Amino acid sequence: MPDSDALRPHWFHILLSLAEQPMHGTAIMEEVRERTGGTVMLWPGTLYGSLSDLETRGWIAEVEAPEGAPTEGGKRRFYELTRAGKACLSAEATRLDAYVRLARERRVLDEAGA
Repeated sequence: MPDSDALRPHWFHILLSLAEQPMHGTAIMEEVRERTGGTVMLWPGTLYGSLSDLETRGWIAEVEAPEGAPTEGGKRRFYELTRAGKACLSAEATRLDAYVRLARERRVLDEAGA
């Protein structure tokens, strides 16, 4: 994936959240916040606009709620990665890994980060 095809950071975090199981929007927001220690916050406008964009690109798809999923008084929309979404996420992770390897080779990362 050329750098010009790099994913927007919030798209990467959304796809990463869906890597293991379908989730609804609020769960995605909470998972990203927890996983990043609060350094990445997906506000509703960003999240739901991004979910629409990712669905339009064919990288995620809306699915039925898993059995026993909490509804909290309403119908939640659940999303999962598509095959194309998994390929996109993998390509982006590979691209980022290449940058980290270069930084390690150049000893840019200190011992704690290496």
